[in-house]
Amino acid sequence: MKRRTLKDLAPGQRAKIVKINGSGAIRRRLVEMGVTPGSEVEMERYAPLGDPVEIKLKGTHLSLRKSEAEIVDIDPEGTK
Repeated sequence: MKRRTLKDLAPGQRAKIVKINGSGAIRRRLVEMGVTPGSEVEMERYAPLGDPVEIKLKGTHLSLRKSEAEIVDIDPEGTK
C-alpha cells in the first residue's frame, strides 16, 4: 500500500492521522498543536502557490507548511 500523507488530501477530504514521522522541533510543534495519531483531520484548502495548507483539526483551523504536512501519515479510510 502506498504511503499517504496529509499533503495528499484534496480540499474537503477527511482522514485519520496514523503516524508523525520526523523528530525534534518539527515533531514537537505538530504534537503541541494537537496533530496526534488517532485524530481526525480535514483538508480545508491550499494557498494559491500550494504552501501553506490549512487543515481543520478538533474544531480548530491550523496552517501547516507543506513540508510539515508531508511528514504526517494518514489513513483516508479511517474516518468511515
